[in-house]
Amino acid sequence: MEGDAAPVSGGLKESFDRVVHEVTRVVLGQDEVVRTVLIAMFASGHVLLEGPPGLGKTLLARSLSCALGVDFKRIQFTPDLMPSDVTGGNVFNQRADDFVFRAGPVFTQVLLADEINRAPAKTQAALLEAMSDRQVSVDGETRELPAPFFVMATQNPVESEGTYPLPEAQLDRFLVKTLVGHPDMAVEVALLRSTVRGFDAADLDAAGLQTVLHADGIARCQAEARAIRVDDEILDYIAALVGRTRAHPAVDLGASPRASIGLLRCAQVVAAVAGRAYVVPDDVKEMTHPVLRHRFILQPDAELEGVTTDRVIDEILDDVPVPGGQAA
Repeated sequence: MEGDAAPVSGGLKESFDRVVHEVTRVVLGQDEVVRTVLIAMFASGHVLLEGPPGLGKTLLARSLSCALGVDFKRIQFTPDLMPSDVTGGNVFNQRADDFVFRAGPVFTQVLLADEINRAPAKTQAALLEAMSDRQVSVDGETRELPAPFFVMATQNPVESEGTYPLPEAQLDRFLVKTLVGHPDMAVEVALLRSTVRGFDAADLDAAGLQTVLHADGIARCQAEARAIRVDDEILDYIAALVGRTRAHPAVDLGASPRASIGLLRCAQVVAAVAGRAYVVPDDVKEMTHPVLRHRFILQPDAELEGVTTDRVIDEILDDVPVPGGQAA
């Protein structure tokens, strides 16, 4: 890997395009997923990836960390994983005759929480403080996490055996949830050709990925996104979309104000990536499904009838008037 390549010096749009270019060199057929994940990072949020095994979710996390020039660690969540396996803990050092803190894998910049829904709720909750406050408290002492701190968690579909539903408080800490599907035949053939030519997902050094950004560059991009102008009519539109989840007849518990803030932050990044200094309604609409699909609970009867959160969001987007009087 050409990890010492000079990072880009441009703004968010140029940095975004360069990172996407590097990652999609090895993560084939998942361009929209890569885009959504990077939008979430530049919006200072975390990502939940849902899909069956073998679709490149781990490869995405590793290649992203290479392109961003940040530390990467992976935790395989299992039914017997303990909270201390995530956060670390104090261990007795006989030589020093004292307890010393041994940091867990959460002390990194990009963390892949693989198959997070295979661990019980107590272990899932070990990530809660880290995700929300960028810190970890162990035995009464609080330790700051490195910056940036970005969690990518993978989740098997809920119908898979041996999984535990993520608690609502944990789900709400993920800025976006994106669905990873199987590739079409053309992409799968391209994957096979790449394998024949010698590509090995376990050896990214051989792929020659360049580091095009570093931690300070990520911070600059995040600050640039927050400076994107958002007019009052756009704020009203975001509030109306999220508020409609609380009034929809198929919804038991609607999305929280944290969802409104998340939609705002993501729309700002989308605008910056498009080269604009202001947010338009299409920026909001692009991110409505990823930001909202995991943040509200359907009525049991609606679920039995096959209603999905994405279908509810479609209906809300159709119903809520778009600023400027455009058709939804």
